Amino acid sequence: MSESISRSQKRITDPALHIILFEPEIPANTGNISRLCAAAELPLHLIHPLGFKTDDRNLKRAGLDYWSEVDVREHETFAAFVDFWQKITPSPAPLIALSAKAQKNYNTVTAIAPGFGLIFGPETRGLPQTILETYPSCTVPMWGKVRSLNLSTTVGIVAYHFLQQLKVF
Repeated sequence: MSESISRSQKRITDPALHIILFEPEIPANTGNISRLCAAAELPLHLIHPLGFKTDDRNLKRAGLDYWSEVDVREHETFAAFVDFWQKITPSPAPLIALSAKAQKNYNTVTAIAPGFGLIFGPETRGLPQTILETYPSCTVPMWGKVRSLNLSTTVGIVAYHFLQQLKVF
């Protein structure tokens, strides 16, 4: 695999947002997120290493009917993704890191513009501190006695919040 490649024939031009999964581990979560990306026409970036193969039957089962409708792009490393990002976005568009460790609530972010990227970390450990220190970060608040929300739930909450802010629907 080259540094950054497309794994699909679907190509979304001028997307409202980009969903970026840093080293995702659970195929069912990525499958659910891919279904959301198909429904909202958002590119899905997968940063290696992955905890599964992209042809894994569990991943395809979670998004099987829609897999051909997802603009999936894989990147060997985060550095390869950043290089790619700088080439495809005009400014480049800002990236926002989502983490249970962040202090800022996601719904306080108001300076969102079309083309932003939302970075989500792996299910068992979240984003590395270097990413959280490099990019603005925010969290989905929780007041119950759980460690974190499910990754696909978090992506859905945050993506649709920002899509609404962008008046996509």
